[in-house]
Amino acid sequence: MRVPARSVCTAIRGDIVSGVFERGSRLTEEQLARRYGVSRVPVREALRTLQSEGFVVTRRHAGACVAEPTEQEAADLLEIRQLLEPLGAARAAQRRTEAHLKVLRGLVRLGQDRARRDRGEDLRSLGAWFHETLDQACGSPGLTALLTQLRHKIAWMYSVEQPARPVEAWVEHGAIVDAVARGDAERARALATLHAERTTEAHRLRTAVAVRTSQHSVNTAGGRI
Repeated sequence: MRVPARSVCTAIRGDIVSGVFERGSRLTEEQLARRYGVSRVPVREALRTLQSEGFVVTRRHAGACVAEPTEQEAADLLEIRQLLEPLGAARAAQRRTEAHLKVLRGLVRLGQDRARRDRGEDLRSLGAWFHETLDQACGSPGLTALLTQLRHKIAWMYSVEQPARPVEAWVEHGAIVDAVARGDAERARALATLHAERTTEAHRLRTAVAVRTSQHSVNTAGGRI
C-alpha cells in the first residue's frame, strides 16, 4: 500500500522539530526512505512541502537540508503569533460549535486541576491541546493551518519554560473560553493578546541537537505518525 506523502511529511517535520535532524544537516531521499520504511516518491513530495513551510531548504551541490533560521526570524515568529492568536480567538467567539466548547471547558478543568496539584509534566501537552482546539474553533481552515504551522516552527526554535504561576495561566485560558462561549469577540481578542504577551517571556531559543540515526516505520493509520 502506498504511504501518503502527508504521513511522511508529518514524520520528517516531527523529527526536525524534536531535533533528530540537526539544523543545516543534509536530507537525502535514500536516507529518509530507509528511515521511515517507504519509497522515495512520498519522501520527495514531503520534502517539497517542508520546503514551502520553511523547514527545508535546497542548496547547490548539497540538495535538501534542514533550514537554519536566524535569531531575527525566530523573533519574528513570536511577533506573528501575537497577531494571529488573538484573531483566532475572536473568530472562535463568532464561529465555535458546542463540541469545541465542550472540549475547551474540559481542558480548562483538567489544566486547572493539574496546575493546583503541580503536575507540570501534564500541563505542556494540555496547553498544546487547548490552543489546537481554540485554533480549530475559529472556523477558518486557512487561519488554522497558519497557526498550526506557526506552532510547529516555534516548538522547533524555542524551548518553553513552565509559567511561574501555572494556576494563573489556566485562569487566563478559562477567561478566554468564557468570552468565546458568550460570543464576545473583542473580549476574546483582548484576553488572547494579553495571554500571548505574557507567555512570550517564557520562550528561550534552543541550541542545536545532534542527529540521531535510529530508524522507524511510518504508521499510516489515520494519517498519523
